[in-house]
Amino acid sequence: MTQIPIILLAAGQSSRMGGQDKLLQIVDGQPLLRRAALIACQAAPVIVALPPAPHPRFKALEGLSLLRVEIPDANEGMNASLRGALAHVPPDAGAVMILLADLPDITTADLSDVLSAVQSHPDKLIWRGATASGKAGHPVAFDRSLFNQLSHLTGDKGAQSVVRAHADKVHLHALPGQNALLDLDTPADWTAWRAKRST
Repeated sequence: MTQIPIILLAAGQSSRMGGQDKLLQIVDGQPLLRRAALIACQAAPVIVALPPAPHPRFKALEGLSLLRVEIPDANEGMNASLRGALAHVPPDAGAVMILLADLPDITTADLSDVLSAVQSHPDKLIWRGATASGKAGHPVAFDRSLFNQLSHLTGDKGAQSVVRAHADKVHLHALPGQNALLDLDTPADWTAWRAKRST
């Protein structure tokens, strides 16, 4: 079977960052987007949804072996990115993983563990990262049988409606700490995360 690809959603506007681009914030000496892409590339082939060029996010990904997909209607919200990137998933891939680009604590091991769950729990259709207490988060992998539903989503709600419609077919895979939940949307989020990380 073709390896399950990862769609990295990176076409959003960082609208809550006060004019800054959260995906270009520096973490471990490199832009968050590049760091996220490197982490994902170690787990699976990567398709990155990006705003239309020219955009500084393209430079952040220079030299990386991944597929860049421009999303002309990125302003619509997350589902425009999902639809655009999904069209580039290889036809023989049995599933796809959706990964947000602003999860600073996610690791390659986390992604690999959720990808492995696709094989170890073949009776499910959706496999997603969660906290140890069972709170669902990211990343989320979807079986190919759901691609048609995903490709018809609109707006900025992500794939929540598809997940709800198949709630009995969801496997939650516990990841360490808050890795599956912690995203950084505002300057205050970044300040708090950096302060905690420095200690």
